[in-house]
Amino acid sequence: MTLTSTVAATAGGTVRQQVLVLYTATSALDDRVVAWSNYDGTGRTHPTMGDSDEPPYPTGLAALQDGWILLQASQLLPPATGQEYDVSFLKHEFWFSRLVELD
Repeated sequence: MTLTSTVAATAGGTVRQQVLVLYTATSALDDRVVAWSNYDGTGRTHPTMGDSDEPPYPTGLAALQDGWILLQASQLLPPATGQEYDVSFLKHEFWFSRLVELD
């Protein structure tokens, strides 16, 4: 039995997962969000990249305070010598999840 089916059976309703990925300016969870992605397993919304100029939360801490569960934070890996100023992927990534009951 999966976590979702366990929660659904316990709550007596159908539950779906929402996932939120926030990228912050630094490795601190309370620093400002500079990029984001979200995925809605309920099917209620269909977010796409670039569909908003404002992040869903100003910080990762604000997402926690709104009930999102932090699943993963990226490892802090130093850049290789000579690559300190190279542009690459956004490295300060935080994955959040929440379960939402369907009506």
